[in-house]
Amino acid sequence: MSNRMLLVSAALVALLSATSVRAETLAEALAAAYANNPTLNAARAETRAVDEEVPQALSGYRPSVNAFANAGASNTRGFEQRSAAAGITITQPIFSGFRTVNGTKAAEASVKASREALRNTEQNTLLDGVEAYMNVVRDAAILRLSEENVRFLEEQVRASRDRFSVGEGTRTDVAQSEARLASASADVSAARANLESSRGIYIQVIGRTPRNLKSAKAVDKLIPRSLDAAVAASRSDHPAILAAVYNADAQAFNVKIVEGELLPTVSLEATAQRSWEDGYQAATGNSAQVVGRVSIPIYEGGQVYSRVRQEKERLGQRKIEIDSARDQVQSALISAWSGLESARSQVVAARSQVEAGRLALEGVVEEQRVGQRTTLDVLNAQAEVISAQITLVQAERDTVVASYSVLASVGKLNSQTLGLKVASYQPEQHYKAVRDKWIGLRTPDGR
Repeated sequence: MSNRMLLVSAALVALLSATSVRAETLAEALAAAYANNPTLNAARAETRAVDEEVPQALSGYRPSVNAFANAGASNTRGFEQRSAAAGITITQPIFSGFRTVNGTKAAEASVKASREALRNTEQNTLLDGVEAYMNVVRDAAILRLSEENVRFLEEQVRASRDRFSVGEGTRTDVAQSEARLASASADVSAARANLESSRGIYIQVIGRTPRNLKSAKAVDKLIPRSLDAAVAASRSDHPAILAAVYNADAQAFNVKIVEGELLPTVSLEATAQRSWEDGYQAATGNSAQVVGRVSIPIYEGGQVYSRVRQEKERLGQRKIEIDSARDQVQSALISAWSGLESARSQVVAARSQVEAGRLALEGVVEEQRVGQRTTLDVLNAQAEVISAQITLVQAERDTVVASYSVLASVGKLNSQTLGLKVASYQPEQHYKAVRDKWIGLRTPDGR
């Protein structure tokens, strides 16, 4: 093989190796969840289904066309007569008590509500992705720390046995070291089980197996600087609140739709027909007629009045749900904000604890070598270091998740804000494709 071929082969091997060990970032994982999460894709399908309510409402402006045909035979006083007819009827609504216009407005408000509900589902999916990602990172770190602790304790067991064999230690030292090692081994098994559980949730949310995940940072630059500013932003931008507002708008139009049943309706009907007869006094010919129809409701047994009252009560319910949505969003925001501040404080404290614990452990180990400390002192110092490291890992995870929770509570957790490298789903495209369709069974994507 030539030197050039050797260089090419080496480059390919290096490239493949780099690709296989390349760390996956949080942004890449969230992009995968945004594109592939089944819950999110189901919500998008639901939004597309709601879009169809608008052309259904607009159909009230359009004519309906029906064809008909009939055939028969009769016998009168011994004379048999056969007849047939075929024709077409076109009915054009003229006035329907404003039900069509209000139905269209209600459908459009429902579309807006469904888009906000979809946006809320996107937020929840991305937040689930952040939690799944950070849980794997946390549990993997805890597993590494637990395995390091086992290796440290294995060395302590070996050292305590050596000291006991030469008469410098006691059987108690050996037993204490072995007990701590057994406990640490159990911790490794528990940490490995937790990691596998987190990996399973990651696959469910993100849609692929986690491999070599890279540590993530909090999105402090994307969240408001104060709680008051965050609350104000959430009231104007959070999709759960906006969805409740649009649902109330749709219900207000529903009230008007039922009230329209008490108003007159006007329609125009045109019929063209050709008839055939055979037999006694047979006649064949064409006919056509145009009829205007006016229907004025007088009394419907009280049903319509009851339905109007019912829809008004539902409107009151929708307005109350707006206040409830605001309260729920504010409660979630305050909780996330407090959690973020607490996690930040815990990170600072845990880092100091880890640094101090390591220095203390080094000192205790040195003092043990000169006989000023016992094996139990070393084991306790090591336990404090491991505990502090695990606390730090948990606090760092909580800081990242809490920052994204604040962003979601404000209503800004989306692919555009995060700058995800993924095609953004645009619900307006499907809406524009179906809004004015008069005919057709296929969906815009060809199904």
